[in-house]
Amino acid sequence: MEVLASGGNATDAAVATALALAVVHPVAGNLGGGGFAVVRMGETVAALDFRETAPSAAWREMYLDASGAPRPEASLVGGLAVGVPGSPGGYFELHRRFGRLPWEQVVAPAIRLAEGFTVTSRLASDLESEKALLARFAASARVWLPGGTPPRVGSTMRLPRLAAVLRAYAAEGPGAVTAGTRAEALVAAVRAHGGIMTVADVASYRPVWREPLRFRAFGWELAGMPLPSSGGIIMAQTLGLLERVGWARQPAGSVQRLHLLAESWRRAFADRFLLGDPASTRAATEHLLASAWLDRRAAEIDPNHASPSTMVRPWTPGPEEAPETTHLSVVDGEGNAVALTTTLNGSFGSGLLVPELEILLNNEMDDFATAPGRANQYGLVQGEANAVAPGRRMLSSMTPTLAWRGVEIVAIGSPGGSRIPTATTQVLLAVLVDGAPLEVAVAQPRIHHQWMPDEVLCEDGEASLQAALIRLGHRVQVRPRLGEVHAVRRRGNGSLEAGADPRGPGTAAVLPARLLESAGRPNPIPSRRSERLE
Repeated sequence: MEVLASGGNATDAAVATALALAVVHPVAGNLGGGGFAVVRMGETVAALDFRETAPSAAWREMYLDASGAPRPEASLVGGLAVGVPGSPGGYFELHRRFGRLPWEQVVAPAIRLAEGFTVTSRLASDLESEKALLARFAASARVWLPGGTPPRVGSTMRLPRLAAVLRAYAAEGPGAVTAGTRAEALVAAVRAHGGIMTVADVASYRPVWREPLRFRAFGWELAGMPLPSSGGIIMAQTLGLLERVGWARQPAGSVQRLHLLAESWRRAFADRFLLGDPASTRAATEHLLASAWLDRRAAEIDPNHASPSTMVRPWTPGPEEAPETTHLSVVDGEGNAVALTTTLNGSFGSGLLVPELEILLNNEMDDFATAPGRANQYGLVQGEANAVAPGRRMLSSMTPTLAWRGVEIVAIGSPGGSRIPTATTQVLLAVLVDGAPLEVAVAQPRIHHQWMPDEVLCEDGEASLQAALIRLGHRVQVRPRLGEVHAVRRRGNGSLEAGADPRGPGTAAVLPARLLESAGRPNPIPSRRSERLE
């Protein structure tokens, strides 16, 4: 809000917020991980891939023992789990192309926070939940478990070494992290704990601008992330199938709608089995979104009964993915929009902190099919196209998405591992098809299906709908929450709307136009949840 009030655009605000999260939200906000951004600035729509990559010394069987079985924790904890970070280069590149304010001004709020911020109940709870992981690494424990326990709620947390890194980042750009002594410190921490990363791996990383995944659904134009994110493809397939099976004609909140959603996801996630880095994928976007293939998939759906997942096979060319991610959405007064999702993968990533930098490192290598055909930490069964290989980008479920119709535009996304595309799609459907206000849409109950395991996850409550799904042949499991979707919207009349998911501590706010003209830091008009700002 401060950046927007200072004359910044949606990109400036998104990058400033992402960097702030790198300080105050160590469970997922990061400079030691990566992510994706989908952007519309004026008439330009773009997608930035700053996903982590496998180190140059990586090999296919690096997480298997002599018998070919996965080695416990090897892809999850410590140095071998760390992918080459993409966030330092990604944030800088996003701002370089689309930002308006000086780079130093965009980084300044994160520096201020690193010099001292108030510990929230959410942060203390996150640290308590992962205390055992952080305690395994002396550097991580010294920073985040002083005296062996998380800092008190309401106390001031100071990260002076991270503040120094951010000052250098503001002055020098990504080289402040990816070159010189800081890159050497990062690599030394990784290799001291069993990793194989090199300084050359870190220095050679580059974010990639990709052609966004563009499609139409229910009268709207949409743009999502292409490979190596599977989220855009899953959403585009799902919406294409729902149009074909008459989803919009079913009553809102009905079991018929939930059944059609589950059956569409069952097929989209089956096709995900073939996906990977664009250079290795075994099914291209045009294959999975071809009208003939969507027609065939839609014809498979029985409106009255669930299809066993064992009978739903991935696309073939012929007859022969911790849910700890963070998402932010920004729309500015000019109608520019950014949907940005970043992650360390699991909570606090690999648990490994670089002591000289006070940066936690990801465990993104587990998003590869470390043992193709076996489930990862999110229960996703993945194929050879996503096997470990040097320099390859691991497949992701992150789903930053923009949707627009005329001057109206929505930016949306969520954390949640494999549940990201399903949670995001449900909220988007409520907005695009049913016309729900954002705060209503993000609060509605959700379900999830991902092909394997063959079960529908349902949030607590709605017992009658769960029973109805069981009668249709679905196996049902209850979960406390499915995703934390955050969205912003510019309506057709130019008014702005923001919605933060009540399942988490996120916040939503709209800056009144009159405050754009005032100097200094404004007092934004918050949503009813802004007091829960993380």
